[in-house]
Amino acid sequence: MATTSDLKVGIFIRFNNDLFAVEEVQHRTPGNLRAFFQVKMRSVANGRILENRFRSGEEFILVRVERKNFQYIYHDGQNYHFMDQESFEQIPVDEKLLGDASKFLKENEVVEMMFDGTTAVGATMPMSVELKVVETIPGVRGDTATGALKPATLETGAVVNVPLFINEGEVIRVDTRTGQYLERAKK
Repeated sequence: MATTSDLKVGIFIRFNNDLFAVEEVQHRTPGNLRAFFQVKMRSVANGRILENRFRSGEEFILVRVERKNFQYIYHDGQNYHFMDQESFEQIPVDEKLLGDASKFLKENEVVEMMFDGTTAVGATMPMSVELKVVETIPGVRGDTATGALKPATLETGAVVNVPLFINEGEVIRVDTRTGQYLERAKK
């Protein structure tokens, strides 16, 4: 059993017979009332967000998850398939487990997967990925001064806003958390 002092972002807890990933924790002490923890957590089973107040010192079940690196292989339209880099075992993973960062997955990319027993409960994408621009309007000489952006389609099918000087065929670095252009990739 763990107490509210153990609450932090990224841990997994069992609450109301369901597994939750903690996404946000705020400690509040309102005036002359007792302190409490306002916790925002996502259900692993269905992806719903739940907000709950825990009294200071309240106990809950902390779930220990195993973390392993898996290599992305392919997407079959419904699931993303990954391969364990040690045992070469392949597992299908639902798209909602990966979230919005799944649109930046490229074959052979390494992702850290989290497991509760044999069930995948979470995934951590790399902070940034390098992807090739396959379609965008051509850049014009002198377009570097304004800071304006244009849409560009990447090799994974994701659309990202890039500066005007980026052309088709260039490789760029994209932040997987926000989906924003970071810089040109160095060759």
